[in-house]
Amino acid sequence: MRFAALALCTALLAGCATPDHDGRLRQGVSQEADVVALYGQPRRVWPEGDGGRTLEYSSQPMGKHCYMVHLGADGRLIGIEDGLSPAGRARIEPGMTPEQVGRILGMERTRVFFRLSGEDVWDWTIEPDQSGYGMRFNVHFKDGVVVRTTQSMVFRDRRFPMGD
Repeated sequence: MRFAALALCTALLAGCATPDHDGRLRQGVSQEADVVALYGQPRRVWPEGDGGRTLEYSSQPMGKHCYMVHLGADGRLIGIEDGLSPAGRARIEPGMTPEQVGRILGMERTRVFFRLSGEDVWDWTIEPDQSGYGMRFNVHFKDGVVVRTTQSMVFRDRRFPMGD
């Protein structure tokens, strides 16, 4: 009985693992095949200048993380970061291109073009702040480059409590 309970707890904990906190992945040891076996095919694969690759595991539109798994030219794990963390979002600066933003934040939740301002605004669902309301990180592009970033609260509609 105890063994069955232990096995169940282990399975549940493994199911909650994320690439950045997964003890099964070890820097300098784990290979790309190990990552794919645990987390499936990435949403996108970004080639790196040194011959390595970055695997993108974005949880958009509903999730709040985008794990970027960095692999060396030899296919070994170099590191993992959450592009949607506060540190990742802080890297977005005016003048960046959409590709540069995508390589940091991953696949966006939505894109909306505002005709009057001429801005194309991409957004990502992010961890809520202390208010408890849902949050979005917005990147405003004009003429193909970032002009600014903003954050917005998501207020739930009482008629549709599960939607946003």
